[in-house]
Amino acid sequence: MRLEENYSLEHHNTFRLLVKTRWFMEYDSEEEFSAFLQDDAFKSCTIFPVGEGSNMLFINDFDGVVIHSCIKGITEEEQTPHSILLRVGAGERWDDIVNYAVQNGWGGVENLSNIPGTVGAAAVQNIGAYGVEIKDVIEAVEAINQHTGKKHFFSKEACRYRYRHSFFKESGHTQFIITAIWLRLQKKPQFKLNYGNLTTALKGCEVTLQTIRDKIIKERRSKLPDPAELGNAGSFFMNPVIPQSQFNDLKKQYVTIPFYPESQSQVKIPAGWLIERCGFKGHREGAVGIYEKQALILVNHGGATGKEIASFAKKIQQVVYNRFGIRLEPEVKYVFSKA
Repeated sequence: MRLEENYSLEHHNTFRLLVKTRWFMEYDSEEEFSAFLQDDAFKSCTIFPVGEGSNMLFINDFDGVVIHSCIKGITEEEQTPHSILLRVGAGERWDDIVNYAVQNGWGGVENLSNIPGTVGAAAVQNIGAYGVEIKDVIEAVEAINQHTGKKHFFSKEACRYRYRHSFFKESGHTQFIITAIWLRLQKKPQFKLNYGNLTTALKGCEVTLQTIRDKIIKERRSKLPDPAELGNAGSFFMNPVIPQSQFNDLKKQYVTIPFYPESQSQVKIPAGWLIERCGFKGHREGAVGIYEKQALILVNHGGATGKEIASFAKKIQQVVYNRFGIRLEPEVKYVFSKA
């Protein structure tokens, strides 16, 4: 176990914000985490888990304990003629797991290549890309209740997954800290290629797990800035889901508006398209701006504060609502301590 006081989080948030936490604790096992929870010195502290810090915005310094899981390990728990069940530690890098699956010829997560973050954070967020979400392969989740120290085992159904949402994000349930997840992967992969320009990108190539992974990595790198060079948290807003009737009205005015059917009565609209139509792509205000190649990415050009980024995001939300009548919701989690 590692415990630090007044610790800089600059390298634990991909916006590269110069914020600190009162305490920082890193642990390698469930036993170490449980021992920490039993320490009377920290029982009254607010605890916040951080993976690679790729989906959060620190508004100010954190007056509590930021915890970081280093629980590693991949074990094969079960095999059938058609699938394999893996148990994966929450501290593993998500993309390492995707690569591990692809190298072994197991399908189901290849479309989720090159998404930053750890396994635990991926399960909380229900990450998704190219028509696939992690909920499509998760079979169960293990977590420890930070208030009681007890371990819990959640079925996929109990996780209450939907678009960028899970049980672990709901009010009253954030005390559960994920320690491991169980993934069911396919021995005979069924490729999902009907999203975005993936089919076009693979034209002329032999379609394999590796070629899909390679194309997605290339595509993401061409559109997304490297946080090491330009602070960002990836997609800042969720793609809004609107009623079919509202979409029909928008379609009359914006004939080329892109969309994805969500259900018989709902349609998903790319948030990046809405933001770009409002003229924000490449726009900059001080140290905060929108990435020039992708309107869904808010960036820190250097020296920005969390409050400045949040204020800029609020401005975007208001302009988009005024023009389209659609409310954008942040995918990024705002983290702050009350003054």
